[in-house]
Amino acid sequence: MHISLQALKAFESAARLGSFKAAAAELAITPTAVSHHIANLENRLNTDLFHREVRKITLTPSGEYLSQNTTSGFKLIFAAIEQLSQANNQVRITTTSSLAALRLIPALDELNSEKPHLQLDISTSETLDKQLHTLPVRLGNSEEVNKADIIKYERFDMYAANAQQSAPWIDKQVDLYTSQWKNNALPAPPLTQWLKKNNLSDSCFKVKTFDQELFGINQVLANKGVVFCSKTLVQPFLDAGLLTSFNSQDVESKLCYYIPEKSRFETSAHNTVIEWLERLLN
Repeated sequence: MHISLQALKAFESAARLGSFKAAAAELAITPTAVSHHIANLENRLNTDLFHREVRKITLTPSGEYLSQNTTSGFKLIFAAIEQLSQANNQVRITTTSSLAALRLIPALDELNSEKPHLQLDISTSETLDKQLHTLPVRLGNSEEVNKADIIKYERFDMYAANAQQSAPWIDKQVDLYTSQWKNNALPAPPLTQWLKKNNLSDSCFKVKTFDQELFGINQVLANKGVVFCSKTLVQPFLDAGLLTSFNSQDVESKLCYYIPEKSRFETSAHNTVIEWLERLLN
């Protein structure tokens, strides 16, 4: 049996409010339309749902039974819609430990102030999360990534603690921390190009590697050697005067941060987060 959803809603509203006129106002239709919907419903069910009196309607036993169940059913529907609506304000980002710890998490307060209803969850993973509503921010090879998916091209430079009076590699060999990625398909940090551009020899440095840039940055913040890493990650420390490049010349790399298939994210919450990421990193 085909029953119109509009007829059920008109009946539920009239039964709950005890008035066709009040139901019409709630549903933004005319009282005649409410009466028509309910009459059609009664014809379909072959039973009276209301006792109609002058300026008064009361439910029949059949109407009482249907009213209890339609009210319960619509409550479940509206609860599900509300839950989905709230879920649309939730965004989960998966990204590298370095980007999460050094750039995204410290900037959350600013985002929360701008968008208090947006719930952003940040987790770290080196693998691509392909869940439909998860926003993966990955480090990749800019020559292989779709250009429309890129949110930040990476440049690299050498950094030391700002407490140093001069570049520590000038007078002695120093520990140099850089990255050796777990993912062997990623381009290596362009240290050779940087040395050439700045007229320096690799003999100035004792190279030590971590698989995450944040570990080398933490060593340098503790005034232990120098770090060769992306400008994106150290920018807050440069702004705060904690690190310095001693006016060395940075170099471009083949690395970039990108969101795979970025255009597939169409919700306003996802677009808000993508715009925030692009502003933050650029």
